[in-house]
Amino acid sequence: MTTKARAFLTGVRGAVPIAAGYVPIAFSFGVAASKLGLTAFEAFMLSLIIYAGAAQFLTLALLASGASLGLSALTLITMNLRHVLYGPSLLGQAQPAQKPRFAWAWAFGLTDEVFAAATADLAQGKVTFSETYMCGLAITSYSAWLLGTLVGALAGATALQFSPMLDAALGFMLPALFLALLLSILQRDQIPVIGVAVLMTVLGTMFASSTVGLLAGMLCGALFGALRFAQKPRVRDAG
Repeated sequence: MTTKARAFLTGVRGAVPIAAGYVPIAFSFGVAASKLGLTAFEAFMLSLIIYAGAAQFLTLALLASGASLGLSALTLITMNLRHVLYGPSLLGQAQPAQKPRFAWAWAFGLTDEVFAAATADLAQGKVTFSETYMCGLAITSYSAWLLGTLVGALAGATALQFSPMLDAALGFMLPALFLALLLSILQRDQIPVIGVAVLMTVLGTMFASSTVGLLAGMLCGALFGALRFAQKPRVRDAG
């Protein structure tokens, strides 16, 4: 087996927990889209093009409320603005000789969970950065989301009406999955940064909106983390 094939399979294996969480969530999205009156094809296309987890449920809410196209687009872009930082963060771990020829492909699949899984694997030394690994991780997760959406949409609006507890549980699986991935890479010196991010998210949500809270938590957490990193003493070369 070639090095690229091994790297791709490592990415596929790393995506298995994500895929296991994505299928039921996407199934729930497909059912919700069906309840709104969308066809299975329309629901599938939303997942194919947007592919943004919670933002897709927000899309359904905006469609149901009759929001304008411009307002809907602005809301979704603002909600997912954090994804702009994911690609450059991972590319920073590439070797100088590596040229990102296919960043446009795997960067599309950088959801919160995929980014967290890649960051964890790289931080723990399980893998070295390669585009082949990232493609295996992203494609497997993306395929699971599309499959779940299609099955849920085909199942129709009655799929979960006999199990309200299951319906409620599915809505919690996505944040639970991301929290589990976050805890897997948590270190003691990162706790204050996460605390600041959580606090600002809660305050922003309480006094403004969930979108403002998300942006406030992301920006304040990033700035506080950068400040702490800048204050750390540098290890000087012996020479």
